[in-house]
Amino acid sequence: MIQRELSKRIIKLIRQFPSVAILGPRQIGKTTLAKSLIPLLGKETVYLDLELPVDFNRLSNPQVFFESNSDKCIVIDEIQRMPDLFPVLRAVIDMQREPGRFVLLGSASPDLLRKSSETLAGRIVYTELSSLLIKETGDAGNISNLWQKGGFPEPYLAEDKDFRLEWYQSFIRTYIERDLPLLGLNSNPVLMNRFVNMLCQNQGSLLNLSGFSKSLGVSVPTVAKYIDFFEMSFILRKLPPWYTNIKKRLVKSPKIYLRDSGLLHYLLGIVSFNGLLGHPLAGFSWEGFVIEQVINASKPEFRFSFYRTSQGAECDLVVSRGNEIRACIEMKFSEAPSTTKSFTTSVQDLNSRKNYIIVPKCSSPYELKGKVIVCDPDQFISTFLTEF
Repeated sequence: MIQRELSKRIIKLIRQFPSVAILGPRQIGKTTLAKSLIPLLGKETVYLDLELPVDFNRLSNPQVFFESNSDKCIVIDEIQRMPDLFPVLRAVIDMQREPGRFVLLGSASPDLLRKSSETLAGRIVYTELSSLLIKETGDAGNISNLWQKGGFPEPYLAEDKDFRLEWYQSFIRTYIERDLPLLGLNSNPVLMNRFVNMLCQNQGSLLNLSGFSKSLGVSVPTVAKYIDFFEMSFILRKLPPWYTNIKKRLVKSPKIYLRDSGLLHYLLGIVSFNGLLGHPLAGFSWEGFVIEQVINASKPEFRFSFYRTSQGAECDLVVSRGNEIRACIEMKFSEAPSTTKSFTTSVQDLNSRKNYIIVPKCSSPYELKGKVIVCDPDQFISTFLTEF
């Protein structure tokens, strides 16, 4: 089993808060992680999976069940299947407020689980389990392996290429036909499949709601709703533009990325690393992969955006804390990168403290003209990110 970096933080939070939520996409390893932590909690635990009818029925009278197990830590998996539990959880927690009473696992963001944010404010803390990180896999010397396969544990660990393809096919079908309707998005599966394929073709592009609207034959508000659901179920990332009172005309639309590179490659029909290298979207795939690795390995107080002006200056990733720019990062799918006028202008506009170009492979970090450091993702995360 892969040891997840989030484990220590979750144990600490369980010992501090009455309720801890572990959120993330389906099949990312939330259940495996929670079960691995049970022996470390120091108290008896009850595990309920709301996809199982017997466990779902055990909560037909939730207050009675919770009160009869008040001395235990209750782990509830697929919490989004029973959103009416949240008011009961609030009442039960307030009657006996102590750490480690509930661990909630779900495949929807706090914004989608509005009832939890409304009723459990001050009683719950949220964590997100991301796709596998480089440090977790031991792929620091072969980053291309994780990039190609993606960070869902089961297809990543599988050696059989055909199994990985079947896994992703099943994943996207289940997500469209079952998960989205369960979360409240009722739409035609054929239309959703077209939408998913449009998303992968627009990897790393500015979000153009009107373009999606015309291609799909639905209204702009409908497309915006689709985007929101995909984002709030951890499939899509909207990277916002950096926007401040710089005296330049700035792009204000977000960029969109499918968050898992393996899912992106499946949808693009990429089945091998050689096929990835020759694909026209390889550079955008690399960009999205690095963005996910950096964001998920960073401290919670950091904020991430991109920078682009109407004059052509552009930076792939801006790392900030408050209004202070900590770093400008460019992703290059190249073994011998060079600085560009576009990136140099962005660095000057933003007056960033540190600047980097992240490439797939680098024997050791080195510096280019303009004090721009070239490194690979593992070097950046393990060495430079800790200095921010």
